[in-house]
Amino acid sequence: MAQKCAIGLISALAASASLAQSKVAAADGPFTFSGLSNSPPPSANPQHQTASSSPSSQTPSTAGKESSALPRPRNDNPRTSSGGFDPEALERGAKALKEINNSSYAKKVFESIKQQEETKQTEFAAKAQEFKAMQAQSETERQKVIYDEQKKLSQHQAQTKSQMARYEDDLARKRMQAENEFHRTRNQELVKMQEDSAIRQEQARRATEEQIQAQRRQTEREKAEIERETIRVKAIAEAEGRAHEARLAEDVNRRMLVDRANAEREKWVAAINTTFDHIGGGLRAILTDQNKLIVAVGGATALAAGIYTTREGAKVIWSYVDRILGQPSLIRESSRGKYPWSGSLSRAMSTLRGKESATKNGKGFGDVILHPSLQKRIEQLANATANTKSHQAPFRNMLFYGPPGTGKTMAARELARKSGLDYALMTGGDVAPLGSQAVTKIHQLFDWGKKSKRGLLLFIDEADAFLCERNKTYMSEAQRSALNALLFRTGDQSKDIVLALATNRPGDLDSAVADRVDEVLEFPLPGEEERFKLLNLYLEKYIAQAGPRKPGLFHRLFKKEQQKIEIKGITEELLKEAAAKTEGFSGREIAKLMASVQAAVYGSEDCVLDSMLFREVVDYKVAEHQQRRKLTGTD
Repeated sequence: MAQKCAIGLISALAASASLAQSKVAAADGPFTFSGLSNSPPPSANPQHQTASSSPSSQTPSTAGKESSALPRPRNDNPRTSSGGFDPEALERGAKALKEINNSSYAKKVFESIKQQEETKQTEFAAKAQEFKAMQAQSETERQKVIYDEQKKLSQHQAQTKSQMARYEDDLARKRMQAENEFHRTRNQELVKMQEDSAIRQEQARRATEEQIQAQRRQTEREKAEIERETIRVKAIAEAEGRAHEARLAEDVNRRMLVDRANAEREKWVAAINTTFDHIGGGLRAILTDQNKLIVAVGGATALAAGIYTTREGAKVIWSYVDRILGQPSLIRESSRGKYPWSGSLSRAMSTLRGKESATKNGKGFGDVILHPSLQKRIEQLANATANTKSHQAPFRNMLFYGPPGTGKTMAARELARKSGLDYALMTGGDVAPLGSQAVTKIHQLFDWGKKSKRGLLLFIDEADAFLCERNKTYMSEAQRSALNALLFRTGDQSKDIVLALATNRPGDLDSAVADRVDEVLEFPLPGEEERFKLLNLYLEKYIAQAGPRKPGLFHRLFKKEQQKIEIKGITEELLKEAAAKTEGFSGREIAKLMASVQAAVYGSEDCVLDSMLFREVVDYKVAEHQQRRKLTGTD
């Protein structure tokens, strides 16, 4: 028993030494041993611990023998073994153990040690439990910390995700704003580019149109020059042909006259011989009588002188009267008449015709259908011209320009009639053939116009034919002289003559002629409303009023009776449809259209004008108009 207790004590001491080596208190009990108090701490070598905790079957003596039998290694530290173990404490423990064993209190000591050991075991168990509890608590806290960390991590992740979502949303919004700004800028650039392109296209179109207009004007000038040259060559050829024919006819006539003259000569020779025989007898009687001879010679001389004087005097007097009183040769139409005594009748007839046409039209403008603004302007000019004449103020010259067939001549005639003036019509193409006589004729024309007591409206149609620019190469010296004569007579404002010029190309007029013009009126092509009125007017004139009239005896005997045209289905809507189709037609073309309708009606069997025939003629004339525009290059 004692041996077991000693072994246990030695083991406890070894364990306490090892615990002391590992900085753990091995004995906290109330007992302290003097032998162990000053001993150095046992070595922490695990080999010594293993050796100290050897099985209980080994006795201390056996251990001492084995330890004495083994060779000791060199130990530099005298207090420890070569393995680092200090045996002195063990020896002191063994010695103390022997003392305790030999003592009478050995049992109590061992009981106390046992209790201490049990207490220590209990404490160790409690500490183990406490350690386990602490470990569990630490594990709980660790789990709680892990949970908190995970919760914080999840919250942080959620916050990070929300921040990332907001950031991505902001990025997407900014990206969309940037894209919208880019698209807006791009759209503005595209719009600007389109506007620039449209401007460039418009400039190119205008330049192309100006070039086309310039080429067209050049083509028209060249065409006019070619036409004038063609007319001149044609006139020369016709003159040469007529001269050749005249020469041939003259040769034939000469031969016939020669033959006839020979026959007549023979006849007259016989007659003359007979006559001279009688005359010879008379002459012999006269020559033999001096008084008879003087009377015969004087009578023959007086007769010849009277005949010659009468003939030449009549020519001179008539030329003087015609030059003083007659109408100039340049005038083609006039309300004054050729001579003063014929003017009253012609004015009366023209006044009656004007009143009838004014009454028929209802607007006081005859057959002239113009745009309302242009018609109002012409009426204002007519009233102003009439007031100018009554107040002895100078007249204002006018220029009418526009496409052909738009009523310039008719408007000038109606303007003269409404203003109370005489009118005279001439054309510019009549001046060039006069040559060197053109200047004289121009002066005669203005001298004749100044004799009008009512005032004269001189209307020059196709004024560009001789009033064109003076630097033209094809303009002859005679034409320049005629132009200079007209400029000289129109240099000052006149109180007797109103000069009205009409042209299709106002740009060709000389700058000095344009400077003489005070009022410029454009006569455009009629609009749809004006075309409708013209169709109504010419339908009444060519269709409704065409028919049998009161024929005279000659017509009844020798001419076929004219058949009246029957009108069916020609409504106002049909005329409006025709007015819409005839866009681009002039007033003259509409008159020709209705004349073609009249010819088509007369060409039919029953002489009836219906809607189908009317539409057919209108479509044909519209197609013809378009083809003519394409051929002339005006489309």
